Amino acid sequence: MNILETKRLTLRQFTADDAPFIFELVNEPSFIQNIGDRGVRSLADAIKYIENGPAASYVRNGFGLYLVQLKESGESMGMCGLIKRPALDDVDIGYAFLPKFWSKGYAVEAALAVKEQGRSLGLKRLVAITDPANTSSIRVLEKLGFTFEKMVRLSAEDIELKLFGVEL
Repeated sequence: MNILETKRLTLRQFTADDAPFIFELVNEPSFIQNIGDRGVRSLADAIKYIENGPAASYVRNGFGLYLVQLKESGESMGMCGLIKRPALDDVDIGYAFLPKFWSKGYAVEAALAVKEQGRSLGLKRLVAITDPANTSSIRVLEKLGFTFEKMVRLSAEDIELKLFGVEL
């Protein structure tokens, strides 16, 4: 079932059937560099990633990361959604796409739909975090109306990340 739809994209909840795509996405060198190594080394690990991450968030929060697909072909291209992290006061928006889908406006398009979802859920504010070296992600956030607020660490052993915010 589609959760969100844009002109070119559909966003829906992940299921165990999406494990091959998750395996590909989270092992992409750009994902590991910009977001982190999620330790997904097999399809079984990918299923656990879906169950313990997005699927658990749907139940706990009523939202989570969604699979982003091209409306025209149904091809899986990335993920985008809302995340409630214990280390952050506000809900944050996250996204990741396979490199072949970069620089085509898909991240902005998907994230605008997710931002609207946040507003419809009654959220007053969203944040986003990114590696300071990830200039592409920073440009996406700026196009979405987010502004840089401060540097944060999600945990003591994590790198410092840029935190951006936007009022809804």
